[in-house]
Amino acid sequence: MKKIIFAFAMFIAFSVSAQDSYYTVYRFVVEPQNQATVYNLVEDYYSKNKPEGVFVRLFEIHFSGGNATHSIVFSGSQEALGNMYGGGPNDSFSLFLTRLNQHIKDGSGSAMGRNISLIGETNVRYRAQRMFFLDVKDTEVFDAAHKKFHSAHNPAGVLVNMGAPSAGLGTGNFNRWVMVGFKDMKTAIGGVNKLLSGDALKAREKAWEDFIANNGGVELKGSALRLLLGAW
Repeated sequence: MKKIIFAFAMFIAFSVSAQDSYYTVYRFVVEPQNQATVYNLVEDYYSKNKPEGVFVRLFEIHFSGGNATHSIVFSGSQEALGNMYGGGPNDSFSLFLTRLNQHIKDGSGSAMGRNISLIGETNVRYRAQRMFFLDVKDTEVFDAAHKKFHSAHNPAGVLVNMGAPSAGLGTGNFNRWVMVGFKDMKTAIGGVNKLLSGDALKAREKAWEDFIANNGGVELKGSALRLLLGAW
């Protein structure tokens, strides 16, 4: 799959609501001397050619344990993503891919799936995002417990998105992922509890213990941090 990571079905992120929201993601390797060029190519293309109803996000990946350095995420409704992939070939996209692939060292995997819940303010850019990949034994119990906990104990300035892969990277290894978004790297390093104090912190810690005991059984399969480079 080398140099094909952006071939979108061989020819060619955030929604305000997680209802009927899906995503596709492509991970790839960019060497340091080409990172600015890759960003400029993506920014130039999607600032002028953003698919209707689709949110496009470009990330730099850190602390993942893998070889991918960047990812691009497309999110939107089933109809919007379907229209993006079903639009057929066009010259401007073909030229974009040709130029982009010249500066990508290798592909590192891709996936698609659905967003299940989104908790927090959505009109803010969360530039530092911690990712957690989970193998959940009882997904129905986990989904309900996750929503209950974060709806009650999610401080201002934090976005929590949870979803599930349906094909590609991650399937067979984890069945849920959780993204915790922070406004900057400093806040992401400290984590959510550093944003709370006093009774609010005590209540969150107590609720977390209950969540761990009643979340359907969870095994952490991996984690990472990604930095938002651009959003269209």
